[in-house]
Amino acid sequence: MYFRFPDFLKPNVFSFEIFNFSLALSWYSLSYIFGIICAWYIIYALAKKETLWPEKSPLKTQNVEDLMTYLILGIILGGRMGYVLFYNPEFYLNSPIRILYLWEGGMSFHGGFLGVVFGALYYSIRNRKSILPMGDIIAVSTPPGLFLGRLANFINQELWGKPTTYFLGMEFTKPPADICPKSWELEICIRHPSQLYEALLEGLLLGILLLVLVYIFKLLKYPGRIMGTFFFGYGLARIFVEFFREADPQYISAENPNGYIFMISKDFGFSMGQTLSFPMLIVGIFFIILSFKNIKKRIS
Repeated sequence: MYFRFPDFLKPNVFSFEIFNFSLALSWYSLSYIFGIICAWYIIYALAKKETLWPEKSPLKTQNVEDLMTYLILGIILGGRMGYVLFYNPEFYLNSPIRILYLWEGGMSFHGGFLGVVFGALYYSIRNRKSILPMGDIIAVSTPPGLFLGRLANFINQELWGKPTTYFLGMEFTKPPADICPKSWELEICIRHPSQLYEALLEGLLLGILLLVLVYIFKLLKYPGRIMGTFFFGYGLARIFVEFFREADPQYISAENPNGYIFMISKDFGFSMGQTLSFPMLIVGIFFIILSFKNIKKRIS
C-alpha cells in the first residue's frame, strides 16, 4: 500500500508568456508571501494585547512594519547565504554570480533563521528593545511560514524522503525523486513524504503548541521561555525527520550512501540538517532555564 503524488499539483499556480518572456507564479513564492503575511498578523496581534506581557508589550503596533522589514531581509539574505555556505559552497565558489539567481531555488532554513536573528537583534539594539521578549514574539510568528514552505517543497517534489515500504510511502512522479537506488527491489520507487512530516511537526504542531502556551498558559510573561521552546521544538522535530529524509546529493558517495556529515558507521550518522539542529536544542534549553532564573530575580 502506498500513495501516488497527485497529478493535478504543479509547481506553478499559473504561467504565461508575454513577448517571448515566460511569467509564472509558483507555490514556493506564495509560501514566502503568505508566511510573511501570517507572521505580520501574529506579531501585530501579540503586540496589541498588553495583558499577555509581564508589564507591557515590547513592541508598539505602529512599529511592526519596521520590524518586518528587517525580518524579511534576514529571511532572504540569510536563507540564500545559508544554502550557499552550508549545502553547496563548492558550486557557488566556482560560479559566484549564480548566488544572485534566486529563481533557481536554494534556500536554507537555518541560514534564514540566523538572518532573522541578526535582523531582530539589530532592530532591538537600534530601538532599545528588550531582546528576550522580541525573540518570543518572533518565535510565535515563525511556524506558519515553516508549514507553508514545506507544503511548497512537497508540491515541487523536492527534499523528498528515503525509499520505504512503509504504508505512508509515496510514489513521486518527477525525476530524480522517482528514481531509487539500484539496491531497491520493487519496480516502483516509493519514498517517505518527509516534506509533509516536517510541515506537520515543525509547522502545524509546533505552531499550535506555541499559541497554546501564549494564550492559555500566558508564557510570554516569562521572557525567553517561548523562544527557548521554539528552538528546542524545531531542533527536535528536524533531527527526527532527517532520519527519514534523503540527504543532499553532494554528500552522497559510494562510501557514504546516506550522505552523513558525521558518519559513525555506514548505516548510522548525522546529516547536515541534524548537525545544524543540535545546537538549537542546547540554545533552547539555555533560554528556558534563563526564563526561570529571571522569575527568581523578580521575586527576590
